Amino acid sequence: MTRPGGRRPTRRTPLDPARRAAFDVLRAVSERDAYANLALPALLRERRITGRDAAFATELTYGACRTRGLLDAVIAAAAGRPVDRIDPVLLDLLRLGAYQLLRTRVDDHAAVSTTVEQAGIEFDTARAGFVNGVLRAIARRDESDWVAELAPAAGSDPVGHLAFTHAHPRWIAQAFADALGARAGELGALLAADDARPEVHLVARPGVLTAAELAEQVGGTVGRYSPYAVYLGEGDPGALAPVRDGAALVQDEGSQLVARALTVAPLDGPDDGRWLDLCAGPGGKTALLAALGQPAGATVTAVEPVPGRADLVEQNTAGLPVEVLRVDGRDPGLTPGFDRVLVDAPCTGLGALRRRPEARWRRRPGDVPALARLQRELLASAIRLTRPGGVVLYATCSPHLAETAGVIADAVRRHPVAPLDTTALFAPATDVGDGPSAQLWPHRHGTDAMFAAALRVSEAAS
Repeated sequence: MTRPGGRRPTRRTPLDPARRAAFDVLRAVSERDAYANLALPALLRERRITGRDAAFATELTYGACRTRGLLDAVIAAAAGRPVDRIDPVLLDLLRLGAYQLLRTRVDDHAAVSTTVEQAGIEFDTARAGFVNGVLRAIARRDESDWVAELAPAAGSDPVGHLAFTHAHPRWIAQAFADALGARAGELGALLAADDARPEVHLVARPGVLTAAELAEQVGGTVGRYSPYAVYLGEGDPGALAPVRDGAALVQDEGSQLVARALTVAPLDGPDDGRWLDLCAGPGGKTALLAALGQPAGATVTAVEPVPGRADLVEQNTAGLPVEVLRVDGRDPGLTPGFDRVLVDAPCTGLGALRRRPEARWRRRPGDVPALARLQRELLASAIRLTRPGGVVLYATCSPHLAETAGVIADAVRRHPVAPLDTTALFAPATDVGDGPSAQLWPHRHGTDAMFAAALRVSEAAS
């Protein structure tokens, strides 16, 4: 078949499987608000993409999601128009191509030609030509040159400059700087660590498997701080036998330290083994709490109102002394008197951005007040449910002061609680703050930026 005028249609070469997988996940993130860290592994399994292709698809997907703001600024400059005036499908193709040009060792010609070919398949020759022109303009400079041109001036806006350089929204970089306080000079190192692909952490279930045994089985390395942590160098953790069998879970070492801290916090009076996880989904911390408490006869009541997340709690705690309740933690209808209560509160997740690559571009400053209100309500509920002399441990995977120090200050002012030295509960981890709360950081500890504060209840709360 020929086109009018006797010209044969141009035959285009579609994207290879790795690039196609990355592009499809970018589209799912843009169109359906999908989570890349959930969508990509499922797609790789479905298409049986493994080995180097899977690693390449992972790098392209997570990298393009993480650096979206920087990529969009470069694309807009090269295209001479704002990105909201570019077709969304073309824009995701451009992000895929631009990431390869700026952040990988992929040959420029390969990065451009594969993207242009797919643009021709998705649209037409004219728009393939547009993609070609934009990517060639991007390829004329490296990332440092584009940053030098487009980033806010370091002299007049140092936070904005670092935020752009390390592909973070400025408001998030400012929140990190505020949380670092007197050590705000570490902001560049923190953002760089947050911009890097994180190592996978596993937790060995106490009583079933030691960290050393797990490390040997999976070819990993025993963690630095948590007695149960193993660092996994590469590979799909879901394919590992200990994970499939429930002897281990994927869990950041910082989260392990949070759960462990509650179990070693000193109580006034005996520990009768009545423990509560008030925000349990998806159940990783619940499982570790229950495994640690099981030898002493402790049982964990796990509260999770979202059905899907409650199902995950049940799966992750199978065989452990855990009761899962599908109720709202602010008014769960439970009888007070718990010895130990964990409030791993819903939050902005700013401390775990490196594991949720698209999240930094979805969150907005306006998300914070409503979450902080929810956090205060959950913590108040936890205090009411804790016996005098018992301990509540409040934690977030966000260092934002409104979600951390602000919530704790409000609780101390309003409720009969006294802060404990939480930094001591995180040993052997050091440099976790001046106390009484503890703050982990990616650039210092290699963990998510977990915050935790332990509070002892001094009398029955009304």
